[in-house]
Amino acid sequence: MAVKRNQRILRPEPIQWRFQVMLAMIGLVFFSLVGRAAFIQVVEPDRLRHEGDLRSLRVSHSEVQRGNITDRNGVELAVSVPVQTVWADPLRMHEQSGLEDMRRWQALADVFQTPVDDLLARVDNPQRRFVYLKRMVTPAVAEYVRQLDIPGVYLQNESRRFYPTGEINSHIIGVTNIDGEGLDGIEAVYDGMLTGTPGQRQYRKDGQGRVIEELEVRQAEYPQNVRLSIDQRIQAMAYRELKKAVSYHGASSGSLVAVDVHTGEVLAMVNSPSYNPNNRQEMLPHLMRNRAITDTFEPGSTVKPLVMLEALRQGVVDLDSTIDTSPGWMRLGGRRVQDARNYGELSLAEILQHSSNVAISKLALSIDIDDLLHTYAGAGFGSDTGINLIGESMGLIRHRTSWSDFEVATLSYGYGLGTTTMQLAQMYAILGNGGVQRPLSVLALENPHEGRQVFEPELTEDVLRMMESVVSSDGTGRQARVRGYRVAGKTGTTRKAVPGGYGDEYVGLFAGVIPASNPRIAIAVMINEPEGDAYHGGSVAAPLFSTVAEGSMRILNVAPDDISPATLRSAGFGGQRD
Repeated sequence: MAVKRNQRILRPEPIQWRFQVMLAMIGLVFFSLVGRAAFIQVVEPDRLRHEGDLRSLRVSHSEVQRGNITDRNGVELAVSVPVQTVWADPLRMHEQSGLEDMRRWQALADVFQTPVDDLLARVDNPQRRFVYLKRMVTPAVAEYVRQLDIPGVYLQNESRRFYPTGEINSHIIGVTNIDGEGLDGIEAVYDGMLTGTPGQRQYRKDGQGRVIEELEVRQAEYPQNVRLSIDQRIQAMAYRELKKAVSYHGASSGSLVAVDVHTGEVLAMVNSPSYNPNNRQEMLPHLMRNRAITDTFEPGSTVKPLVMLEALRQGVVDLDSTIDTSPGWMRLGGRRVQDARNYGELSLAEILQHSSNVAISKLALSIDIDDLLHTYAGAGFGSDTGINLIGESMGLIRHRTSWSDFEVATLSYGYGLGTTTMQLAQMYAILGNGGVQRPLSVLALENPHEGRQVFEPELTEDVLRMMESVVSSDGTGRQARVRGYRVAGKTGTTRKAVPGGYGDEYVGLFAGVIPASNPRIAIAVMINEPEGDAYHGGSVAAPLFSTVAEGSMRILNVAPDDISPATLRSAGFGGQRD
């Protein structure tokens, strides 16, 4: 036991190099962490901020609807309605096994009327996060999708453009694409006014979802509504009657324009055929063309009042002058100009009443051709009307250094120049407004645009009185008469040009103003390629003018200006009708 007490107790000595290595490693790790933190905080802080923002920043939007389009009385012609769109998140769908139940996908395909394979192909890539399945569905379809409850399939609020009047106003209003961008008509021209900017709110939330910081608030910019000059009551009536006339005469198309002669506002502009902008399957190019401003034709005898006006202005004739048209034809440069029959000696009013080509040709040959072309230009031919719609044609006026007598003659009764229905309505609005030309407007005006005096007021009044004879019982436009109102107008019938000459198809025209004593509106009617023997303007276009003019007078509450006993009897007052 004593030996054991005397033995030394040995303690383990630390190994010096291990301690130093461990100390170095701890220092290295410490300085690495400090260096990394400094690098993240000072050299490259943006990524960390970005990661933090992804977890805390939120952005909310306040949607704005596209502006409405109304007629002059506030009737809605284009509105935006809230709808829902079906979309999918393929990543979430694959994570939540949204593709396992094929019965739900088949039901979804059936309600979308889309092959199920097409739907599945859109969501087969899990790398994608957003895929449209169906844009702008009805509320019933949206509720059906909600009840299917397919993982990864969601609904999103959007707005859809709706046109309450359908095909009646489609050529004026135009249409938007599926994203609400204007493609044609008013929708395209005034897209900037109709489109607003959504509001945006950016804020930061903490881990419990509480808002802790407001970063940015951008107020929504609301769109403007567009108020048109169109009177929907006249527009609807005119479209109904035009569609009926085009169908009755077997015509390929037709147009009608009604203009307020004092302001230049377009009260009605209709075309047939038309299309329903609510049904995109019907939106074919030939149906979408606004023929009233795009399609040109030779105006025929509707320009004869301008030749008469220029002849009076130059003093070639006076109000008491007569023109001998015997024997009912004449030869110019080997070509023949003729009337329907030999009218003999005609007064100026009778020239328009019977639409004598021979008499109007003699007047045109007695005046300078440049002056006649200047008169045509003053009436709006060869220039835009100011309507500011896409696709408007300026028509055609030929300018030559020399004209043959036959070319001058044909120019006097409307061949050799091109015009549109809108330009023709503008011409008669100028005559009805005392020779004052105003730019036409499809927007409602608080104050009319400043006019330009292009014809002398006294001369236009004289020509208007002559044009009243056109709708007399012996005139070519007698079917344009309106009971209780004086009408001043002119018929026109032209053969359509084909390569090498003129074919066997016609354009029937009538344009005029009502009431003639104090014109309120000018109406131009064009019926293209009517079938059968009744193809003259007095047969196909004049009756339509009469119907629309009579209805317009009632709608606008314009007092009658023809209350003679004969008129009252024909209207059913004061005895039996004639």
